[in-house]
Amino acid sequence: PYYGYARQDRKTGPRTPISAKLVANLVTTAGADRVLTMDLHAGQIQGFFDIPVDNLVAGGEFTKDIKEQVGNGKLMVVSPDVGGVVRARAIASRLEADLAIIDKRRERAGVSEVMNVIGDVSGRDCIMIDDIVDSAGTLCNAAIALKDRGATSVRAYVTHGVLSGGAVERVAKSPLNELVITDSIVATEAVRNSKNIRQRSIARLMADAIDRISNERSVSSLFV
Repeated sequence: PYYGYARQDRKTGPRTPISAKLVANLVTTAGADRVLTMDLHAGQIQGFFDIPVDNLVAGGEFTKDIKEQVGNGKLMVVSPDVGGVVRARAIASRLEADLAIIDKRRERAGVSEVMNVIGDVSGRDCIMIDDIVDSAGTLCNAAIALKDRGATSVRAYVTHGVLSGGAVERVAKSPLNELVITDSIVATEAVRNSKNIRQRSIARLMADAIDRISNERSVSSLFV
């Protein structure tokens, strides 16, 4: 479900590899004749393959969880960066909620600085949506910015919880009420023991997709 090296989908500078293409070659050469994955960092990765690719989305599962845990009160869906607006807008539409955007400046790899919040989040229960959380620097800085601008609560829903290095500790010390991730990546002991990180299973969604593919039924209808 987690496509490794998905963030290296283009050349960002001289001599930098497009590793997402290499992974596609490795999977195909290994003998796969179809790929089932979830929330690719960039949709164009599907074009790296010459075999069918099904890219599932966790938005439906997140929407259910938000309704169960937070309700439909004064919600504000937040994209932690400009690149994730489409993903956040889709969930905002499902929840009939407003949308805000975090404008950030990344000084160097793995480090980000929040610059501005586009949208009025005062008195709102903010739900940040993203596809990958690695160092958690972006999410934690965004949570601080949202709290500084009057947000009542801040939660984050992220598909793939890489959570490398000191990310779990960083999340624990942040203003985040909760970080919800899927089990697309096996949780470490630190993640399992964290008080404000929770996993939601995508097993049923993956199983439904496999069943539909095997029986030549529509996969896209899962997301209607």
